[in-house]
Amino acid sequence: MPVTVQDTSDTTAPSSLKARVYSMLEGDPESGGRAAWAIDLFLMLLIIANVAATVLESVQSIADAYPAFFSGFEVFSVAVFSIEYVLRLWVCTENPAFAAAVGGRLKYAATPLAIVDLFAVLPFYVPFLIPVDLRFMRVLRLMRIFRLLKLGRHSLALKFVRNAFLKEKEALTIAGFVLVILVVFSSCLMFYLEHDAQPGAFTSIPQTMWWAVETLTTVGYGDIIPVTPAGKVLGSFIAVLGIAMFAVPTGILAAAFLEEVRSQEGDREDDTDTAPETTIALLERLEGLRDRGVLSEEEFSDQKDRILGKRGGKKE
Repeated sequence: MPVTVQDTSDTTAPSSLKARVYSMLEGDPESGGRAAWAIDLFLMLLIIANVAATVLESVQSIADAYPAFFSGFEVFSVAVFSIEYVLRLWVCTENPAFAAAVGGRLKYAATPLAIVDLFAVLPFYVPFLIPVDLRFMRVLRLMRIFRLLKLGRHSLALKFVRNAFLKEKEALTIAGFVLVILVVFSSCLMFYLEHDAQPGAFTSIPQTMWWAVETLTTVGYGDIIPVTPAGKVLGSFIAVLGIAMFAVPTGILAAAFLEEVRSQEGDREDDTDTAPETTIALLERLEGLRDRGVLSEEEFSDQKDRILGKRGGKKE
């Protein structure tokens, strides 16, 4: 009887390690286990701490009192974010969309989240590579606020907001275009109505655009106001129209956000209604991950119990 010998050469080790790291950084948190949850939590807290440090460092008295702390924390944060960025570039080939060794990594590096990751560490390295003056250094230090955008990778709510923007980008673009037209049109009308009465306030159409923007956004600083009867009527109409105009994109985003949340809830309900053949496929996939060393025996048992528990709960 022929005996099948399983190939256990060392060539599978790097692949298994890469798959394991990918599961913890980019993959499903369920397959990544507790390590994925711990890494997500650590990075999220570090990002929030970086934003807080950037805000506090802008207070001169605090910055002068604790210069070593801010400098050391910056070095530590850049080291962590740099390691994260390099690891993400390394494991991104586990994703079929970035499977090519070189081209796939370049494609991944051009994705919005990867660009945000790069901008989070770039201000630290640029002064060492390119000689810059102090004014440009201040601009680069301000760019550290990009680390706040990294929360979008770890927060489910921010992912919902991003997906809502992407789904309704055409409608939002149209709403923004209409708003720009309204600003230009109202500025032209108000300039011709108020220029003769207030030549010092409504000096030109571009200057009048400031009045249009603050009126449409209902800010109303009061530094430029119409004084003629026709100008007041137009100003009242524009103010009311501005409320309606800003309600349109708000409604679009709110509807898209709710749809995204409902879609996520629907996916979870579908997960609990797993067909028997799908359950078998999931168990086979778990066994394969265990055999390749991606999952430990304990993690394999936990995931197996979870899948079988769903089936049992559904039958009851």
